[in-house]
Amino acid sequence: FQSRFGPEEWLQPYTDKTVEKLGKDGVKRIAVINPGFVSYCLETLEEIAEQAAHSFHENGGEKFTHIPCLNDGEDGMKVLEKV
Repeated sequence: FQSRFGPEEWLQPYTDKTVEKLGKDGVKRIAVINPGFVSYCLETLEEIAEQAAHSFHENGGEKFTHIPCLNDGEDGMKVLEKV
């Protein structure tokens, strides 16, 4: 997922369109993780945790779970040390 900005084509499938389609297709529960982020940013919280959840619910989904980033917790630091 990337925010679409500018005239160039962005990496697909688009998260917002995918979440909308899943709801319309009858998927009732999804869990979303942002593996490209090691800590929260406004993009993650606004576009995924809030906007995508709203879109999923508006299109028939019932349960949307945003799996939190590891941030600076002990597990997150272990991952960074291994990498």
